[in-house]
Amino acid sequence: MAVDIQPACLGLYCGKTLLFKNGSTEIYGECGVCPRGQRTNAQKYCQPCTETPELYDWLYLGFMAMLPLVLHWFFIEWYSGKKSSSALFQHITALFECSMAAIITLLVSDPVGVLYIRSCRVLMLSDWYTMLYNPSPDYITTVHCTHEAVYPLYTIVFIYYAFCLVLMMLLRPLLVKKIACGLGKSDRFKSIYAALYFFPILTVLQAVGGGLLYYAFPYIILVLSLVTLAVYMSASEIENCCDLLVRKKRLIVLFSHWLLHAYGIISISRVDKLEQDLPLLALVPTPALFYLFTAKFTEPSRILSEGANGH
Repeated sequence: MAVDIQPACLGLYCGKTLLFKNGSTEIYGECGVCPRGQRTNAQKYCQPCTETPELYDWLYLGFMAMLPLVLHWFFIEWYSGKKSSSALFQHITALFECSMAAIITLLVSDPVGVLYIRSCRVLMLSDWYTMLYNPSPDYITTVHCTHEAVYPLYTIVFIYYAFCLVLMMLLRPLLVKKIACGLGKSDRFKSIYAALYFFPILTVLQAVGGGLLYYAFPYIILVLSLVTLAVYMSASEIENCCDLLVRKKRLIVLFSHWLLHAYGIISISRVDKLEQDLPLLALVPTPALFYLFTAKFTEPSRILSEGANGH
């Protein structure tokens, strides 16, 4: 195969784009930025992203997809009030919005019209921050080679958030106006207003810390799910198994946290060796059992009552 000989390509993410191919002859352009959907290989040639995302990549995308849903549910519960019958319908609507946004995002991603994506494999943390690795050969002129080396794991999250926001603005106000009769006019739309705040925050978080989140999200899930479960059980004054069975809502919260525990464990282990990693899922109920066994020593109800009295 005949390949044209050109000067070496500088920079970690600069590459040469294929301009012409005729049989065994390939002609490449000058060293520069790779087109969207391609990244450089070891020989500094831009190659199309044709791989299938790994399990860990899908788990990362699932985590980023869960963030707005969990925040939706939190603010719906926070502002709906204990006696409001609209909370359940709003929860279901939020789930529908995020699910439809995820499906639409996959359908509009390459390849278009199917529920799977092609991607480039993540090799190291710097793949997420190619803008920091633009070379300056003469220390004056900068060769801009910024592109999405982790295609499409970086931009697909922004597309998903955009669809979530659009669907929320189309569906939620109509639903809230119809069924949230138990709330005052000023309280009905507070969960929607909250979303208008946390979506920009999530967008900035992905833009700045996407690479860090990619490597840290399993531990973030485990830590946050443990902390929120402990806070919820103490605030609800759950001190034994009977307290858990009093309300169905408590069991739903418990099982939801168990799912998050399992999600975090699977993400950390990546299920590389199935027979060794699956037994780790037996640890999922451990935090809740530990709390129930030790609650009688800490007496969270007494701590809450003293805090309310200002002591």
